Amino acid sequence: MTGALTVEQVRRRYLALVALRWLPTGLLIPVFMLLPLERGLSLSEIGLAAAAQGLVVLLLELPTGGLADSLGRKRVLIASSLVGMSSVSIYLLADTFGAFFAAFTLQGVFRALDSGPLEAWFVDATHAADPDASIHRGLSGAGVVLGIAIAAGALLSGLLVAWEPLAGVEPLAFPVMVSLGLQVTSLIGLLLLMSDVRQERGWNAAVNAARETPAAIGGGLRLLRDNRVLLALVAVELFWGFGMATFESFTPLRLAEVLSDTDRAAVITGPAASAAWLVSAAGAATVPWLGRRIGLAPAAGMLRILQGLAVVGIGMATGVPGVIAAYLFAYLFHGASNPAHLTLLHRQVDGSLRATVSSLNSMAGLSAGALGLVVLTALADATSLSAAMYVGAVILAAAAPLYVPAWKQSPQREPATARA
Repeated sequence: MTGALTVEQVRRRYLALVALRWLPTGLLIPVFMLLPLERGLSLSEIGLAAAAQGLVVLLLELPTGGLADSLGRKRVLIASSLVGMSSVSIYLLADTFGAFFAAFTLQGVFRALDSGPLEAWFVDATHAADPDASIHRGLSGAGVVLGIAIAAGALLSGLLVAWEPLAGVEPLAFPVMVSLGLQVTSLIGLLLLMSDVRQERGWNAAVNAARETPAAIGGGLRLLRDNRVLLALVAVELFWGFGMATFESFTPLRLAEVLSDTDRAAVITGPAASAAWLVSAAGAATVPWLGRRIGLAPAAGMLRILQGLAVVGIGMATGVPGVIAAYLFAYLFHGASNPAHLTLLHRQVDGSLRATVSSLNSMAGLSAGALGLVVLTALADATSLSAAMYVGAVILAAAAPLYVPAWKQSPQREPATARA
């Protein structure tokens, strides 16, 4: 039972589940945009196919968040794992726009189900063990673990592409195969490590979830309407999500452009992404210090501006070392931004609506990300990849003023033992 766990046990299980969740993703990062490009899709087609993910999230994020609050975090995460494995299986075999579109559509279902429940479980389980316990350390630690897990996966991905261990299998496809196997391991870890506070079973659980989900969604929307600080924080995700493609998806394409070779770009992207996520983990580890020194809200705003400048550097660099250096800085600021933003977000909501509000936040980011992929890839085809990155950089930095309401609400610096 979740209530029988200590705070430290909850934290350790949460961090283990974060690692298992994100290691397979690390394997996909270096090849996810390059494989469709190698199989004949244009940048605009890749952007349109990838945008399906964000559009599906836009439709499903709130219902799935409400479902997690009513049916239970664990059940929703199990469903997300099964859908995620289906998505990667289709992606592995895809060789047409339609097939890639279907894979990204299922990926959207996966992301909608996946976003929020694990984090909400950690917060609620921690407070069930000790109502006065801090979540700050756990969320920051999750950022560190996430970065390390993705770094390990990305490094392995680059090595697998360079190794080419299976005759007849595209080098870019082999990391996708390994990622699929690791997703099975992640599901097993979820079944063994996560216990949910809700113990309903069978049809009663489904009926009760159907009844409670609309109320959970309505409560989240009303909270967003009535809470100016929360509204501004969710609005940050619109800018952040739109501009995220510039460093998350475009950097492998930028390296392919510089090198004129997708396989070489993937080989370099593997260790580069690994280093980037290690740097991201280091950035996440600085959040408690930033909170004490200048406060979480002003730090979060500053990080948005710095990230935009780093993206400009990726677009301006004329060689591989410059691209990678700017890429590392972008992820340093990204890693610090996530736990700072999430801590500010969770201070605005209680446990009953926590997963729903997390879903609202994620919905804003992923739907804006879909729009960003369509607009910025079309702009890249019409002008240049660098020009599209400059536009995205400006939009990333434009989110900084939206942290002002949170700063005004809590202008003091963080105490050494902040509750959230």
